[in-house]
Formats: sequence, structure tokens, C-alpha cells
Amino acid sequence: MKGPERRKRISNILNTSQSAVKGNELAETFNVSRQVIVQDIALLRAEGHNIIATPQGYMMLSPHQPSSLRSIMCNHTGIKEMKEELDIMVDNGATVIDVMVEHPVYGEIIGNLMLRNHEDVEEFIEKVIQTKAEPLSILTRGAHFHTLEVPNDATFQKIIAALKKKGYLMD
Repeated sequence: MKGPERRKRISNILNTSQSAVKGNELAETFNVSRQVIVQDIALLRAEGHNIIATPQGYMMLSPHQPSSLRSIMCNHTGIKEMKEELDIMVDNGATVIDVMVEHPVYGEIIGNLMLRNHEDVEEFIEKVIQTKAEPLSILTRGAHFHTLEVPNDATFQKIIAALKKKGYLMD
């Protein structure tokens, strides 16, 4: 299969998938290397496709979803607190799109998350623990932002109240 046809099929897969698709899965599907998939994704992005890479795989963001993106600023340290914060967000109906810190030297540093449910949070936390990775917020003494996709303002306000109650929300 030629590159343009493969990229069209990759785009279709990502558009119709309800969850993230791992690059290795795409490589196996098309019998190509993982690096070819990385290049295909780069070319699709250059064509204007809104594809993001998350810890769970590639996802196509749709501008047609009836939801809104909101940003919140939180502050906490520790894995336990990070898990609790993320659980509050997804358990109340949000998708956690990313985490961002404002580093004094490097500026904005963003990590794509795409956490949609409790299982995604569990998998993410387990990966952090297994790899002994430090959260981005370690760079800013716990201060960080999240972009959330929420279905409505009531959901967002519920999340704000729960985070404030736990002391994680920064004003």
C-alpha cells in the first residue's frame, strides 16, 4: 500500500475510534515500522488533521464535539494527590486533555494526557510509578494547569468545587 492511501486509512481509523490507538497497533495493521507511522502522523498533522499523541496512543480531536475546553490551575505534590486530582476530574465527567507548567527558563511545557475515565487514570499513575518518572509539576513546586474537556458548565463547576474542597485548586 502506498503512503497516501495508508495515511487516509490511518485518518479514518483515528476518526472512528472511541479511544486512543497505539502506534504499534497501526504499524502492525499496515505491516510497516513504527517509524513509518510516526512520519505518517506528522504528514497528517501538516495537512491540518488535529492528531495528538497521548500516553495511550494517537487520537483525533474533533472540532464538532458539543463540549468545551476549560483551563484550571492546581497545586499539589505527590503521586497520591495527583491520582486523587485526576480521579476528581474524570469521575465528574471531564476528559483531562493535558498538563502544563510554566517553567521560568523554558516557558510552557505541555504533556498530553487524554485521560477519559478512572481506568485511564489508573494506567497513567501505574506508568508514572513503574518508570519512576516525576510529574511535570515537580518543576514548579506543584503548580500546574490542566486543560479539561467538559460537556457543560455545570460539570466544570462541580469539578471546581471538588478540587477546591480538597485544596488542590489555585485561585
